Amino acid sequence: MTARGPEAYRAAMRRYGIPESAQDGLLRYFVGRIQPGHFLMAVLSNDLAEACGRGDEENVAALRAYVMFLVNAAPGHAWGSRALVEEWLTTADAEPER
Repeated sequence: MTARGPEAYRAAMRRYGIPESAQDGLLRYFVGRIQPGHFLMAVLSNDLAEACGRGDEENVAALRAYVMFLVNAAPGHAWGSRALVEEWLTTADAEPER
């Protein structure tokens, strides 16, 4: 997937039901490559146990929404494992093709 602007990400987050409390963190991550908090790091790293342990009731209940958003609206090379997340956070703005 190619880079998206903030409004496209925000619209996709709303469409998939991402809680408002997490939208800014995800937006900063995908647009600005800024590390989010522990819960979102666990979600992005595909660490279900950590996400369940770190998330509040609303966010844990929305785990399916996070997965749907990531699969359908996020760059595939920006999430899925801790290594991919770390690479996303430390690379330049150019997105490699996968």
